[in-house]
Amino acid sequence: MTSKLDQLKQFTTVVADTGDIDAIARLKPVDATTNPSLLLKAAALPRYAELLKQAVAASKGDVDLASDRFGVTVGREILQVIPGRISTEVDARLSFDTQATLSRAKRLVELYEEAGVSRERILIKIASTWEGIRAAEQLEKSGVQTNLTLLFSFAQARACADAGAFLISPFVGRIYDWYKKAEGRDYVGAEDPGVQSVTRIYDYYKAQGHKTVVMGASFRNVGQIEQLAGCDRLTISPELLQQLADDNGPLERKLNTEVSGQSEARISESQFRWDMNEDAMATEKLAEGIRGFARDQEKLEKLLTANS
Repeated sequence: MTSKLDQLKQFTTVVADTGDIDAIARLKPVDATTNPSLLLKAAALPRYAELLKQAVAASKGDVDLASDRFGVTVGREILQVIPGRISTEVDARLSFDTQATLSRAKRLVELYEEAGVSRERILIKIASTWEGIRAAEQLEKSGVQTNLTLLFSFAQARACADAGAFLISPFVGRIYDWYKKAEGRDYVGAEDPGVQSVTRIYDYYKAQGHKTVVMGASFRNVGQIEQLAGCDRLTISPELLQQLADDNGPLERKLNTEVSGQSEARISESQFRWDMNEDAMATEKLAEGIRGFARDQEKLEKLLTANS
C-alpha cells in the first residue's frame, strides 16, 4: 500500500509549512508557506547566509525593506522546487492598520515581480483581524490573492469568505493547545476542538458555495491531519510530513463537498467584534499569535541589522 502522504495527496493539496528547501525538495508538496518565525529559522541556515547579506545590501539601511527582501528571496528559492505557490506574510505589527497592510502587501508583490516571480505564484499572508480582512478584500479586488492567517473562530472564517479571500489558514494545533490547557484533558480524533473548528468552517463554506480555500494549519500530530483528510489544503511541518510518508496504513477521506445549508447574510463589523469578544480562545490565540510573530519579526530585523 502507498504511504499515507501519497494517499492524502489524492484528495487534499499538501503544503509544506517551512522555509527549509531541502525538506521541501524531499517531500514534494504542491505549495509552501512561510511566516516571520519560519524566516527567522531560515536566516540561521548556512545556505541563506549570502542571500541575507544581499537583502541587506540592496536595502541601504532600511530594515523593513531588508526584511521584505529576505522574505521574497526565501520565497523565490522555494518556488524553484515546488510547482505551486508560496505564501509570504505582511509584518504582524501592522495587523490593525488596513492602509499600512495594503502598502506592505503591494511592496511584497512588487519585490516578487522584480525578482521575476508573477503574482499568480504568490499569496500574501495577513492576520485575520477585521482590519486585515478589509485589506485582503481590497487586494483581492486588485488581482492580488491572499492567505488569511491566525484564524481561530467561525466569525473570522465568515468575514474572510465575505471579503472574497482566496484562502484561509485555521490553526488546528493552537486551538487544541488552548482547550487542552483550559479543560485539563487531551483530545483525540474527531473530538479534537481544532479538528471540529476546521470541519465546521469547511462544511459551512461548501454549503454556502464560498470559493475561499480552507487550508488547515498548525498541526500537533498526524491524528489531526488524518481527521481532516479531504480538506481543500493542509499545510504541514516537515516532521509530520515525514511521519505520513513513513506510514503505509490506510487513510480514509473525512471531509467532502456534499453538504447543504441556508444562505447567511454578510457578517457586520459589530457582529464580528462581538462574536470574537464572546470567544475567549479565539481572542487570546489571535493576540498571542500576533505578538509571537511580531517578536520574531523584531529578532529577524536585529539579525539583518547585524549584517549591515
